[in-house]
Amino acid sequence: MKTFNLLTILSFSLFSLQYLSAQVTEAGNFMIGSTLGLSSAQSRITQVDAQGEESEETPSSTQFSIAPSIGYFIMDEFAVGIGMDYTFSKVDNSSEDYTRDSDLLFGPFARYYFLATDDSALFLEANFGFGNSRDDKELAGQTQKINTNIFAMGFGPGFTVVSSGSIGIEALVKYNFAKSDFDTEIAGIKQQTISKTNQFDFSVGFRYYFGGLTKIGSN
Repeated sequence: MKTFNLLTILSFSLFSLQYLSAQVTEAGNFMIGSTLGLSSAQSRITQVDAQGEESEETPSSTQFSIAPSIGYFIMDEFAVGIGMDYTFSKVDNSSEDYTRDSDLLFGPFARYYFLATDDSALFLEANFGFGNSRDDKELAGQTQKINTNIFAMGFGPGFTVVSSGSIGIEALVKYNFAKSDFDTEIAGIKQQTISKTNQFDFSVGFRYYFGGLTKIGSN
């Protein structure tokens, strides 16, 4: 039901907007904005103990993300920039055990637009992220906090409609991959944990396009 309501709002917004000038994506322009996303993630967690024995888990989770960014068109229809990506998720392992995970990443992105009509465009986006991941694990009544570095990458298609005020409403579907690796030692027992996450994310957001400090279309 939430997905249906989100799509309804997005569809209404798309049809209520008008006019996209090709100058929006001209070289030398900027864009700034953010997306909000909900996604379902599948992780593969490998743990290696001091004896070299491996054990694996494949938990799934629902994630919330927010990703502000700013970009610059280095050529017509092609923009590069930098963004931040914050995600939060909770995985219930049993009736009492759980894992909370929060990631904060920074990194570059690139986006190429394919102008579809006078007021809309398709685009392809790719991004890389480097940052910190924090896991709070509740196991058998004991809380374990783990901080580790993380690398992530993602790519996927999107669709945007831009109004005469240079405000774009967009939808984006992306595949994301993330990997982290850390060592722990609890009660003298050493253990290596490798986490690989495959995630499909649907997000909606807004984007403001401008040339320098002047709104596009204002002369």
